[in-house]
Amino acid sequence: MAENKVPLLPKRKVYFDDCPGCRLAQRIESKPGIPYIEFLYVWLVTLCTALPISSLFPFLYFMIRDLHIAKREEDIGFYAGFVGASFMLGRSLTSVLWGLVADRYGRKPVIVFGIISVIIFNTLFGLSTSYWMAILTRFLLGALNGLLGPIKAYAAEVCRPEYQAIGVSLVSTAWGIGLVVGPAIGGFFAQPAENFPSIFAEDSLFGRFPYLLPCLIISIFAACVTITCIWLPETLHMHKESQNGYGTVEALEACSNGSDSKESNENPEGRQQAREESLLKNWPLMSSIIVYCVFSLYDMAFTEILPLWAESDRKFGGLNYSSQDVGVILAVSGFGLLVYQLSIYPLLEKTFGPIVLSRIGAALTIPLIASFPFLAMLSGAVLFVLINCGSLLKNIFSVSIITGLFILQNKAVPQHQRGAASGIAVASQSLFKAVAPAGAGAVFSWAQKRQQASFLPGDHMVFFFANVIVFIGFLMTFRPFLVPPNVDYTIIS
Repeated sequence: MAENKVPLLPKRKVYFDDCPGCRLAQRIESKPGIPYIEFLYVWLVTLCTALPISSLFPFLYFMIRDLHIAKREEDIGFYAGFVGASFMLGRSLTSVLWGLVADRYGRKPVIVFGIISVIIFNTLFGLSTSYWMAILTRFLLGALNGLLGPIKAYAAEVCRPEYQAIGVSLVSTAWGIGLVVGPAIGGFFAQPAENFPSIFAEDSLFGRFPYLLPCLIISIFAACVTITCIWLPETLHMHKESQNGYGTVEALEACSNGSDSKESNENPEGRQQAREESLLKNWPLMSSIIVYCVFSLYDMAFTEILPLWAESDRKFGGLNYSSQDVGVILAVSGFGLLVYQLSIYPLLEKTFGPIVLSRIGAALTIPLIASFPFLAMLSGAVLFVLINCGSLLKNIFSVSIITGLFILQNKAVPQHQRGAASGIAVASQSLFKAVAPAGAGAVFSWAQKRQQASFLPGDHMVFFFANVIVFIGFLMTFRPFLVPPNVDYTIIS
């Protein structure tokens, strides 16, 4: 009879008092359930870094006009694209560095520093008096804001494995809402002396700097989030060498549940090999990052195109909306997106899985985007209702795609590589997002000059290019390109 081998003693987890990661791991182990407070911190920090990214787009058309850099009205989109691109260019150059810093010194210092950079440079952008000052402040805001990569890693480390999908979903939820609410703030509060003359005088601070108020509101919110970071727990395990005969932090690191001393001692070579495995050779990770970059290119391009198109004159195929009209549209989308992410998305993700749900979102996006230029033929309440519905559906599909790819990236790497992996993802997609506004602005400016063309006249060409990118991304979600990870590290780490 085969003898069942049952260990006499369970594996013992080793914790160190001076390690913040160990202290958090003990707390997680002793308190089962969803960590609502920690998830609230994740949500606030992510929202803080997302708000300034696209808050400028509703008023960027008017800002470029007021800076007198464009000689013709049709050229405004061209110059606006470079201001939109400067943030992402700065972020693409430093994201990997911030990810490495987060893996070496902890998530919390990088998060706090990134929020402080939002307070300073987002405010300075609102005070811009020249085109080059606007570009420089946006570039520095992107270069010094290394929040996204570390907070993605943090969300998976601050809870038990069974709740990590919720944590990652919170990041994409707050991110998607920030990318919608940010422009809503920009649209509502830009040019306050013109829109609210009874409150703000022409010779007041906000009259002389008509785009400061929305930036200041976001900066004040960031200052409040900075205060809450006092209670933000550190998740990274940082063990001193030679403690009780054990090895370095890597050998003792236990990702979210402490350190397994027996495993660390019995197989140090295997753990060292896993640690040194190149992220660039991890195809499940790299394939999800590449697909993520393609959809990020589309998403950022559309984020710039929609306000430019809505605010341009009817003679150029636009809707002749004000920045406040665009703000209302984006506010409605933001509220709808919040409801969707909190109530509907988790059920859909559990039913279809992240990859299939991303495919569905991409497939439905194509006919939706193709319908946008035809909305310019409508007017009044019908137009307003349909443009609100179209904007909401577009954002729902986009956040479904991005959230699914976030989940795949976190599943593909263990904790000690998660910050660097997130840094690579953020740097890569930031490079694509840097190209997107510049390219979208140039195409938009060119399209407005070909209103009478026989093939895809005017803005039809702009939305056609957006759909081509979505279709390429859709094809890339299939094998053999997009490969799910063989090992789910969010469960074992």
